[in-house]
Amino acid sequence: MIITKLNIDDKLPLTCSRAGACCFGNLVLINPWELVCLAREKKITPREFRDLYCEYGGIRLRFNGKTGWKGKHACSQYIDNLGCSVYLGRPLACRLYPLGRQIQSETVQYIHQSEKFPCFEGCPEVAKLPYLSVGEYLIGQMTSQFEKAQDAYLEMMQSIADIAFMLLLDTGLAESGDKKTLQLWRKMGSELPEVLANRIGCEWLDLLTLPEISDDTEDPVSFVQKHNNLIQSKAQEKFEALQSEKEYHHASVLMMGLALHLGRALGTDPKILSEHWINIAKSHGALE
Repeated sequence: MIITKLNIDDKLPLTCSRAGACCFGNLVLINPWELVCLAREKKITPREFRDLYCEYGGIRLRFNGKTGWKGKHACSQYIDNLGCSVYLGRPLACRLYPLGRQIQSETVQYIHQSEKFPCFEGCPEVAKLPYLSVGEYLIGQMTSQFEKAQDAYLEMMQSIADIAFMLLLDTGLAESGDKKTLQLWRKMGSELPEVLANRIGCEWLDLLTLPEISDDTEDPVSFVQKHNNLIQSKAQEKFEALQSEKEYHHASVLMMGLALHLGRALGTDPKILSEHWINIAKSHGALE
């Protein structure tokens, strides 16, 4: 796949024609703060929104609407002749489209896939509309808070993975010669999202996608910090009394599964992520 990297000053045909082609057949992943934003715009609870309109425990928007462009199904939030019904609460993936966002060595890089500008296929008329710089487009789409949420959740993902490392490396489990834990870390990296969601179970999925945070929804960084505290507190409550190697194994696998599932919601590749974490664990003495 060809990736075109962009500078913030690059000018592109980013003025939207509002034809709606991008609302059909796309993959829209959402993080827990975005789920709250979507539910608020829909005027329902996050749980109701998740159960009605999301897949895999709340990390992906369901595309089960009418068939349209290229025979693809519309997003569940798309209304014919109107457009997005939750436009003000739309997630970062929708705000950035057709751009993507990567972080390398803590540096944000904006991209689009292929050499040809993605919108030309579904909306060729954009070529005749005013061109915008990448920076102007981001400001117009009000991505700032959503990018902060994304970055904060990436940090939270790592903090959950750190619990899995601790349960493997600091409890004597790795020193015992255990090989099953890393084998399951690798297996989870390749599992289908619905399989991993089922492995994690409802209790932890609810904590991941429906944190009980009644305030700070306007401040994504504070929201994610409180969310992370909930996860950490729950892990301490559940795991502080563990004693056997079997218990440490199951707990480490659970936490790694939770980290990988959140990673998928953030657009990371679980297989690559699991391999990265497995190599780190091996460098600290874990076996496979």
